[in-house]
Amino acid sequence: MSLVFHWFLPTNGDSRHVVGGGHGTPATASGRDRLPTVAHLSQIARAAEDLGFVGALTPTGAWCEDAWLTTAMVSQHTERLKFLVAFRPGFVSPTLAAQMASTYQRQTGGRLLLNVVTGGESHEQRAFGDFLDKDDRYRRTGEFLHIVRALWEGKSVDLRGEHLQVEDAELARVPDPVPEVYFGGSSPVAGEVAAQHVDVYLTWGEPPAQVAGKSAWIRELAAERGRTLRFGIRLHVITRDTAEQAWAEAGRLLAGFDTETVKSVQAGLARSESEGQQRMLALHGGGNRDGLEIHPNLWAGIGLVRGGAGTALVGSHEEVAERIKEYAALGIEEFVLSGHPHLEEAYWFGEGVLPRLAAEGLWRHPFRKAVAPTAQVPFAG
Repeated sequence: MSLVFHWFLPTNGDSRHVVGGGHGTPATASGRDRLPTVAHLSQIARAAEDLGFVGALTPTGAWCEDAWLTTAMVSQHTERLKFLVAFRPGFVSPTLAAQMASTYQRQTGGRLLLNVVTGGESHEQRAFGDFLDKDDRYRRTGEFLHIVRALWEGKSVDLRGEHLQVEDAELARVPDPVPEVYFGGSSPVAGEVAAQHVDVYLTWGEPPAQVAGKSAWIRELAAERGRTLRFGIRLHVITRDTAEQAWAEAGRLLAGFDTETVKSVQAGLARSESEGQQRMLALHGGGNRDGLEIHPNLWAGIGLVRGGAGTALVGSHEEVAERIKEYAALGIEEFVLSGHPHLEEAYWFGEGVLPRLAAEGLWRHPFRKAVAPTAQVPFAG
């Protein structure tokens, strides 16, 4: 088995400091240090592609650029990198979304992956005209994925669901290949949707014991429906030649967290309806700067100023590789990673950690053929 690694496109802006925001909170001012232009995002995407990342995640929400449009443009400046496009089912009709995905596959040579984000913040959803409560949003997501998957199979769909209705829905051209669906959620209704409809279940970077429990829960729900899923994890990374260098970088980032910004972001995140977000907040106690290493090499400091994924693997290249192996032993096959700034951190991880995993047979470059070492010919001159 070869582990799969994805990178992240910071469509909310990038910096040498952590760009905060998300889950209903605005991006912090550092997001203006490196603007999310197509040129800059394409530079990150090309680096990720060259280093051996399979895909790149883009976020969704009012705090960042639109994922569909941005990745469609960046795709024209890359060759093989896939795009894990985050989108919210309540904002687009299922038939139109199925058609958009089909078009995307044809125009990019099959490089679309879909990250379904149901939406955990009602106040943010209402800004887009969506007034359902959280549980109803998840039930609508289930209906949405039922319709979209049937359309991708070339079926004609009639559905009068609780939240969605379509009549004689059909695609003139189905996608080839069919995009894989990624999805995360920690509530009971989210688990039901994952077990029934998705290909890859994503969790944020909790300690291994918590990840093991969540994975077992989803695995059992899927088995009851005769399905098997793959599992992935979303983490930040700070990896250096030595552990001291990595923790010094984490300390530098932490020192840049303005106290008032932390208070403001934490107050906003405390109101989150997302169970996953509340689990993230619990890891650092809602703003506590002490005891942030919650498991060896797992640092909760990012979550002080950023919603969503709030933990980072911090350590030497060898230590980070060991933590990845620890998660892989739990059944995690895909790793969606990021780091500030994203261009430089992609190289730190790609040149420092991936070769170590490759040497142990746990990873291979997805875009290059393995080349046997050649014999050294003595220089005769």
